[in-house]
Amino acid sequence: QVRLVESGGGLVQAGGSLRLSCAASGSPFRLNAMGWYRQAPGKERELVASITRGGSTNVADSVKGRFTISRDNAKNTVYLQMNSLKPEDTAVYSCYGVVEAFYWGQGTQVTVSS
Repeated sequence: QVRLVESGGGLVQAGGSLRLSCAASGSPFRLNAMGWYRQAPGKERELVASITRGGSTNVADSVKGRFTISRDNAKNTVYLQMNSLKPEDTAVYSCYGVVEAFYWGQGTQVTVSS
């Protein structure tokens, strides 16, 4: 069993920055893809960014140029650096990791005030 725990969410003013972290722990495992989804009230869940074990990344057009995803394989941790935050970035951000199955974190709230 793999457990993912996010941290780093909170309240920030528009234009500010936050860094989310997601650490995986549990039985011996080798994480393959990792990434972040977000879901705002009344909206569909959106894939924000993903990263392969080798470091190849994909970032949603809505955050391109503002958000950066990275990972530390030795620490089984994925990060999401969020800059130039906008009120429309307000959502619950959840990380995921893929071993043989898909694992989710519990989610962390990000609120951007105007």
